[in-house]
Formats: sequence, C-alpha cells, structure tokens
Amino acid sequence: MTLDDLQARIATRAAASPDESYTAKLIGRGMEKCAQKLGEEATEAVIAAVTGNRVELVKESADVLYHLLVVLKAANIPLAEVMAELDARTAQSGLAEKASRGPQ
Repeated sequence: MTLDDLQARIATRAAASPDESYTAKLIGRGMEKCAQKLGEEATEAVIAAVTGNRVELVKESADVLYHLLVVLKAANIPLAEVMAELDARTAQSGLAEKASRGPQ
C-alpha cells in the first residue's frame, strides 16, 4: 500500500456513515479530536522508538501515518501538497533550509 492508496481509502471511508466507519466518526468529531489522536499515536511511536520496541514502532508508525492523513483530510489538504513541500525542500540541504527560516 502506498500513502496515495491510504489517502484514497481514508477519503472513501470519510464519506461513509459514522455508524459504519471509524474514519467518518473521527472526522465528524472535528479537528481537535483528529489532532488529539495524531498526538497520541505520535507519542506512542516515540515511546516504542526510545524503548527499542521494533514491533510496536512498526505498529505505531502505521497509526501515525493513518492519523496524519486523517488530519490532512479534515483540513482539506491533499497529500500531494505535503509531498510538493517535501520535494521543494530536497533542493537544498536540511541545514540550509533551516537557516533560511531565520531566528525563531
């Protein structure tokens, strides 16, 4: 499965009844809940990484990708827009890109 495939599956499920689709139910609860779930899964992925739990890191990484795409769907941001941003960033080194942001 690709991220594009996952994005398409999320779009299909988001259009379904919330009684039949976790994705539709989650998006129906609003951006705050979608973002909260993304944060929870990201935290679980960090814990798995720090503790060296490979199996859990794989599982939690899948959850992070899913919930990130749900947040993007809820925000009406296509994955292609994020990928274009990543593509633009590969034209320069990460250090040069960070320096171009200026002091924070």
